[in-house]
Amino acid sequence: MDSRYLQSFVFVVELGSIAEAARRLDLTPAAVAQRVKMLEAELGTTLVRRSGRTVGATEAGERILARARTVLHDIRDLRSDIEDTDQLGGQLRLGGMATMMASLIPDALAVLLNRHPQMDFYLEPGTSLDLYRKVTTGDLDAAVIAQPLFNLPKSCDWHTFRTEPLVLLTPATMHVNDVHATLLTEPFIRYDRNVVGGQLADAYLRQHGIKPQQRCELDGLAAIATLVDRGLGVSLVPDWAPTEYPGISVRKWALPNVAPKRLVGLLWGRSCARIRLVQAFLGAADSIERERHEHGHKHGKPRR
Repeated sequence: MDSRYLQSFVFVVELGSIAEAARRLDLTPAAVAQRVKMLEAELGTTLVRRSGRTVGATEAGERILARARTVLHDIRDLRSDIEDTDQLGGQLRLGGMATMMASLIPDALAVLLNRHPQMDFYLEPGTSLDLYRKVTTGDLDAAVIAQPLFNLPKSCDWHTFRTEPLVLLTPATMHVNDVHATLLTEPFIRYDRNVVGGQLADAYLRQHGIKPQQRCELDGLAAIATLVDRGLGVSLVPDWAPTEYPGISVRKWALPNVAPKRLVGLLWGRSCARIRLVQAFLGAADSIERERHEHGHKHGKPRR
């Protein structure tokens, strides 16, 4: 099978236009249409449907689209490895939890692509557990997530970027003498118990017999910080960086007992075909995190 046929098919479906695909591939529309027809003939099925000037995938085309993209990515990676062993190329398929998508991941990718302009990347947001599953199944090369609360399989490697102990999050104007009493008496904004940080918070509350007056349960730390800033409640969350959000003014209070910690780091498959890209991202991200720590870029240390 000619990979050019696959590339034409993918472009036509993604762009929704044979003419636009032809411009991207520097071909005539007739040549692109012919390539798609050749692929359909080879596979024995219709892959694209036309509706006026718009082109989309048939049911059969949708079934092979993801695999076609993967094949093209693998071919590009193979060519890059053969052509230049000193330069990194190919596409890194990376997942990221929400807080990392807004901070570490774009910073590390910017550094990496500046060093290796032949590289490309695909980003997928999600919860730590969902991204963990996609790394273990090979759908993603790596993911920046909160370490799951179970033993990782031997097929995966892990590197911790930061350790985030649980803290009480309150409006900046609130003064706290007793963290546990505050958790008991103030309206409580719970961190989603389907994610690692929320599970740690729930375990702490149970351990100390604290039954808060729950107002709502959310899975986004940015949303929780916004609600706390508006005086709508307090929360128990990992000590990430809520003060980095514009317009947010909150205070963090250390817990009186040993605080559970959320570990945030990089998970990747040991047999990943793009291990060089994963290691390059790891190096860039780790350098950024160490520099931030050394220069005190973490805002709002918890108060006691």
